[in-house]
Amino acid sequence: MAQIVLDRLQRKFGAAVHATHGEHGNETVVVDRPRLVEVAEFLKVDRELAFDMPIDCTVVDWQGNREPRFDVVYHIYSTKRHHRLRLKALVPESDPTCPSLTSVWPGMNWHEREAWDLYGVRFVGHPNLRRILLYEEFVGHPLRKDYPIDRRQPLVSMRPVVEVPTQRNPPAELLNKP
Repeated sequence: MAQIVLDRLQRKFGAAVHATHGEHGNETVVVDRPRLVEVAEFLKVDRELAFDMPIDCTVVDWQGNREPRFDVVYHIYSTKRHHRLRLKALVPESDPTCPSLTSVWPGMNWHEREAWDLYGVRFVGHPNLRRILLYEEFVGHPLRKDYPIDRRQPLVSMRPVVEVPTQRNPPAELLNKP
């Protein structure tokens, strides 16, 4: 069913589409990294495609097995057409950057932050690219295949704890209010 999507992308973007394949409803398109945002915008606004739901963004590290070393992989879905697509861009180790898709799908914000935090691929144009899972002083990116398993991280001093109101300790002004 989603072969229609792959064919349409090939017709529209030609040489910017490096490869396509699909098995068991899992269609994949590999696109030219500089044209990633343009392809994503087309996938979202084209009425026949209507990819309106970002699912995930991750990175695959092929260290030692292939160059370019990284694949940035976006999973997207069309709630209107029920198409699912894996959108990939190849990223070399010498320039581990990729255009951010937060301008197309704002929901990719935290996914791209996680991918940067764990793999070290910088998302150019991201509105708030900073660590999301690890603390700011953490050195390196632990899901890279060359990250040393026995690496010691710097100790950080205790930070003040800010108490957040919960159901167990609501502030007085919130008691008996909906």
